[in-house]
Amino acid sequence: MERPKFKGHLKLLVLHLLSKKPMHGYAIMKGLEEEFGIPTPSAGVIYPILFNLKRTGLIKTVGTGRREKKVYKITEDGVRYLKEHEEELREAIKLARIYREFSEMGGRELREAFKLIFDNFDNLTEKQREELSKIMREFAKRIKFIVEFGDSYE
Repeated sequence: MERPKFKGHLKLLVLHLLSKKPMHGYAIMKGLEEEFGIPTPSAGVIYPILFNLKRTGLIKTVGTGRREKKVYKITEDGVRYLKEHEEELREAIKLARIYREFSEMGGRELREAFKLIFDNFDNLTEKQREELSKIMREFAKRIKFIVEFGDSYE
């Protein structure tokens, strides 16, 4: 399972968080995880977004918090931008909610299992490959049945 491509939506989600209150970078990362279920975005993702938002005048720094962390605040232009992109923001929040719920219902474990198979694929015996193939095909069939017909597979 691949993570959804939130990068385009992250800008809107960051602005949305900052529309509630000024925050430093780490608090933004935690807010994205807590409010939207986005697995803790790395500093390498968030800080370029903050730099871009600041460069375009949608946010500004308003001093430093504890331990000299920059505190970011949305500007009036940022508030206008959010209003102009309200539909996109709703879509970003919807996708984040779906990702969170999917992860909580087992998607996280599924992704980890597929990663384990992929990372160890060359070391699998023929018997392991056959068993995994059988399991995955049956699993896919069950999922399709439940989603398409809305009933239990059994």
